[in-house]
Amino acid sequence: MSVQPPIAPEPAAPTPAASPATGAFAPIDYGLYALTVMAWSFSWYALSLQPGVVANEVSLVYRFVIASAIMVAWAVLSGRRMRFPLVEHARFAAMGVCIFSTNFLLFYYGSAYLVSGLLSVVFSLASLTNVFLAALVWRDLPSRRTVLAGAIGFAGIALMFWPKITEGGFDDQVATGLALCIAGTLCFSAGSLISAQLSRRRAEIPMVSANAWGMVYGALWCAFLALVLGKPFNWDPRFDYLWSLIFLAVVSTVIAFAAYLTLVGRIGSGRAGYATVVFPIFALLISTALEGYQWTLTAIAGLALVIVGNVLVMRGR
Repeated sequence: MSVQPPIAPEPAAPTPAASPATGAFAPIDYGLYALTVMAWSFSWYALSLQPGVVANEVSLVYRFVIASAIMVAWAVLSGRRMRFPLVEHARFAAMGVCIFSTNFLLFYYGSAYLVSGLLSVVFSLASLTNVFLAALVWRDLPSRRTVLAGAIGFAGIALMFWPKITEGGFDDQVATGLALCIAGTLCFSAGSLISAQLSRRRAEIPMVSANAWGMVYGALWCAFLALVLGKPFNWDPRFDYLWSLIFLAVVSTVIAFAAYLTLVGRIGSGRAGYATVVFPIFALLISTALEGYQWTLTAIAGLALVIVGNVLVMRGR
């Protein structure tokens, strides 16, 4: 699964090469956008190759040890602050448990029941669940437009799973996979509330540093779970496991993260954020080619509704 930056990027000084937020894309912007979308799109298929010989908790330890090491090195070499009071570390740990461990763990388990493309579509609803969870916790009531967007998005998910329901294919396994993915999305949204509070203080808490610590705590939490559950720290010798682990840790987490942040600084967060709307389409196409996902008119209509719901939310309240 891809890692969408949970904390807003630090303000970047404008450069002559940067595209204005409302202007045309420069060639480099197209490249950054394509890199971000494709990295996140392929991450869902890579995720589906992880479960098996190695326990999901242990695979996540490996993934975030690699990713956090790169992120910590990035923060240190770029001169960003890495020392914070314990109260801030408590927030980093909470964010790491929600976003950089439990969220992924639920999707890893969900991948045993659903094709990877459907995982990405369910996760794309995070833009909607973020709004409604904020309303529940902070009493920040959404507008009618946002409520309508939520209804449209969730109706789209229902349509995408409708063929399985009507054909008798919506068995306990499919229901379990869907429930795990919805729980993972809600967990991501809970972590996003914590990161939103941190992002308001990005002048004193650099985004790269906060996420580096979040990944460290996410790896530690997964290691704790593995030890408590008695999961062995073994290794899967398959090439598919190795390349998917490296892809998830380096490409989907660090490189795509850096590309996305650069893109936000050049074209604005609103336009860059549409990458989260586009990647489920490519993820489903990848799933069609590699996992045999079968399209129906109902599924196409459902995907269209999910995209419309996300777009309405991202265009503002």
